[in-house]
Amino acid sequence: MKLLLVSDQENRKIWDFYEPHLLDAYDLILSAGDLSPKYLSFLVTMSHADLLYVQGNHDRVYKFQPPEGCISVDDGIYDFYGLRILGLGGSMRYNDGDCMYTEQEMQKRIRKLKGKIRRAGGIDIVLAHAPIRGVNDGEDMPHWGFECFRDLIDAYHPKYFIHGHVHRSYSAGFKRVDEYHGTKVINACDKYELEIPDDDYPMWRDRLDPAAKIRKELFTKYLKKQED
Repeated sequence: MKLLLVSDQENRKIWDFYEPHLLDAYDLILSAGDLSPKYLSFLVTMSHADLLYVQGNHDRVYKFQPPEGCISVDDGIYDFYGLRILGLGGSMRYNDGDCMYTEQEMQKRIRKLKGKIRRAGGIDIVLAHAPIRGVNDGEDMPHWGFECFRDLIDAYHPKYFIHGHVHRSYSAGFKRVDEYHGTKVINACDKYELEIPDDDYPMWRDRLDPAAKIRKELFTKYLKKQED
């Protein structure tokens, strides 16, 4: 399964210099926020992939012009062929703007999701806009991460934590990929390609494998005959 991760900056090769079939390789697109709704609609139109997104702190326009053809996963869990994706957009509150939260407000959002996480049997990806506090976040308050994201990871051990908000230009210490307690942390600013082994998600593997579909159909028929 090949994912395209995007956030914060429209990629010029895709947006300004698009060539046919440039997006054909991707099975799923995840946006970690602060991108033009027109850009997201373009991505989902020019690819065959679903596009899931959370809002960034500059995405108040989404209220009036949401990205067409795309799916918001903010405050929910989306199951993509067994890949369970939890969405938590927004940044640390530093003024009265939309899509910003105090530490306590973000904690409350996470508490409200516990039932959904339990019913889903866990989570594989956290798609956020803000980073984890102390893991490649910024030194200034607007770009701090959330402490409660640490607790979320420690409790549910997702395989991936994907965020944006911190641009490469902000610091010489920018890190694209890091790790926190066994969770791979990825900054999706601009774009990043993530490949997930098909064998980790049998539902996805079987979808792509015609032979597996045939085997499943034959086995279903066999079980039916046994019942008869």
